[in-house]
Amino acid sequence: MFEWHHEPPHWHDGGNRLSVTTASSSDFWRVTHYGFIRDNGHFFHRTMRGNFVAEVRVIGCYAALYDQAGLMLRVDERTWLKCGLEYVEGVQNLSAVVTRDFSDWSVLPLSDPPAAFRIKVARRGATVEVQYALGDSDYQMLRLAYLSDVPEMQVGPMCASPEGPGFEVVFEDLSLRSL
Repeated sequence: MFEWHHEPPHWHDGGNRLSVTTASSSDFWRVTHYGFIRDNGHFFHRTMRGNFVAEVRVIGCYAALYDQAGLMLRVDERTWLKCGLEYVEGVQNLSAVVTRDFSDWSVLPLSDPPAAFRIKVARRGATVEVQYALGDSDYQMLRLAYLSDVPEMQVGPMCASPEGPGFEVVFEDLSLRSL
């Protein structure tokens, strides 16, 4: 059963299609560079035990600085990963943030913004591998990181609008499976 961490103002779950309109001033971030902590982004999750793979197709109408959507893995407010697409200064970027008390951030600018992309996260023990695919292309690795060796964590679609008024995003074909 899925549940919300900070339910968005508007959403609809139609089986294999989750439509969301984000709230303004929503984000996940912890301390690094900016000095603040934000834990009010939208995260539609369920708990998975052990090793697993999560993947989803994302279609977003990114318009404002830092509009973002993708997948999240979460142990608690101090230990999590978010990955997907983030809009920064007019450019769509593949993005991954790993947080273990402090957030880090890596981006890969996209010169040809896709209408949709796929994001996949595989958890094996304490290790998380993030992969992406644009259009019908094969998956490519974006990030390999240590997250946590806890037995369970929450996983699912994530979206937020730190600076803008909110935007519309659609998550399709969400798949969560144990390894």
